[in-house]
Amino acid sequence: MGSEKTVVLLHGFGEDHSVFSRQVEVLLKYFRVYTPDLPGSGKNFDHVWQSGTESIDWMAEWMYEQLSRRGISSCIMLGHSMGGYITLAFAEKYPEILQGFGLIHSTAFADSPQKKENREKAILCMEEKGGYACLKTAIPGLFRPEFSQVFPEVIQELISKAGRFRTESLIAYYRAMINRQDRSKVLKEAAVPVLLVAGSHDTAVPPDDLIKQASLSSICHFHLLKDSGHMSMVESPEVLCRILFNFIISIL
Repeated sequence: MGSEKTVVLLHGFGEDHSVFSRQVEVLLKYFRVYTPDLPGSGKNFDHVWQSGTESIDWMAEWMYEQLSRRGISSCIMLGHSMGGYITLAFAEKYPEILQGFGLIHSTAFADSPQKKENREKAILCMEEKGGYACLKTAIPGLFRPEFSQVFPEVIQELISKAGRFRTESLIAYYRAMINRQDRSKVLKEAAVPVLLVAGSHDTAVPPDDLIKQASLSSICHFHLLKDSGHMSMVESPEVLCRILFNFIISIL
């Protein structure tokens, strides 16, 4: 694949690479785009979790291995939600590889005590009822209410895809997110441009958190999407495409 003008898009929890399909369609006209399925997701759904691998740091190391196998020595990495946590860990471990990086509805802050408690409850739910039963009730809440009412088929498609996840993978993701550390320092020390995308209706990653983080990086591109919840890739796809494209061309 090579490294020249390479963009890496990392999906989030309960998703696979196809969540970025609209963005990939546009970006591929101008750049090389790599959108992996994280371990336990999509084509890698059958991943077997070994002891010590249920962590954001391990997934960042896994990403490094994937890039190395493809000969990618430099890129711009953009991560949605959990993919953003992995992006931050990658930026901390391998800063020399990144020409820029971004968080799409994600945060450098560690989980609050309440957030950790909510994730622990979700793990219990999954252990009792299975991952799909819990995901299908959580997915609609990721979108702004108006979108869910107008495009119920989009929500249903994501719910259908959620049925392909193994429960142990979803639990591994939750544990990785619960145990991740605060990486505000990564934003403060970033020597490359940083992109932050927030949604006004995002209840999973409150926009106020990202507004606070926007001042941490010396070169920060911050965007607040007024008509989006946690899923701007499908709620506001054209807007997000423009944001990503403009960020990328400002670097490459």
